[in-house]
Amino acid sequence: MSGGGERLVPAECGRLAAGLRELKDRTGLSLAALGERTPYSKSSWERYLNGKKLPPRQAVDALCRLAGEPADRLLALWELAEQSWSGRAAAGEPSPQPPPPVVPPPVVAEPERRPFLVRRVLLSAAVAVLVVAGVVAALVLASGGSGAGGRDRDPANPIAAASYPQSYEPGCRGAECEGADPTQMGCGAQGMLVTLLQRRAAGGQRVEIRYSEKCGAVWVRSMNLRLGDHVVLTLPGADAKELKAASQRDTELYLSTAMTATKDPEKARVCVLPAGGSPECFVPQSPAPRV
Repeated sequence: MSGGGERLVPAECGRLAAGLRELKDRTGLSLAALGERTPYSKSSWERYLNGKKLPPRQAVDALCRLAGEPADRLLALWELAEQSWSGRAAAGEPSPQPPPPVVPPPVVAEPERRPFLVRRVLLSAAVAVLVVAGVVAALVLASGGSGAGGRDRDPANPIAAASYPQSYEPGCRGAECEGADPTQMGCGAQGMLVTLLQRRAAGGQRVEIRYSEKCGAVWVRSMNLRLGDHVVLTLPGADAKELKAASQRDTELYLSTAMTATKDPEKARVCVLPAGGSPECFVPQSPAPRV
């Protein structure tokens, strides 16, 4: 703690941190796992999730990718938090400035030092130009190497924004994914999956059949379940995968079944078994229900 005491976290930053914690809990990943699957360390995530530090925009986007969630809402919160954070810093705590150059005391006449100081200033300026040129070159190379990720890049951190989508690999492939959690394996990250089916059951339960070609596996994600509801995923020749809303919290979050490794995702079938109601089953080819 500095001599002026701990700074208060703006309300906007607190709301952003709360949203990130909820998303992190939804993924089921530990801080260490987040550090392994993103360009940001375990200690960085601890600061971001507790509101101690404003996360980079790319960190918010990366967590949304891992959770398989659209990033619009949290990125909007990030914009508000960033404005509040930077405004607070400008008003009360300016960013540290580099120390002024050392000038000889006025009582000592040392004209021979002036050329040395000038050389130091020119050398510092040259180094700064080289650094800026290197960053610009990296940004140009990154924008030329990817045709779809331009809108996700932030000029404040072009290297992290460009390298993350290109270097990301799932934690399993094919038979390795059988029975594994799609979120922990990274198969549910944005750009890694297609949704084969989206349906709403008579009781309001939402189910989605999701498939990742890179992982070679299919699973079901569900929302709006009621306490005691079951959702079952079946494929010919494979063990059934099931999820259950066992607590009140389960009724408020997205829940996912374990994955089934398959090369025929169109044969997947999902059944909603509501507590005290009649089951409803859907397959990707089934017609959408009328609203």
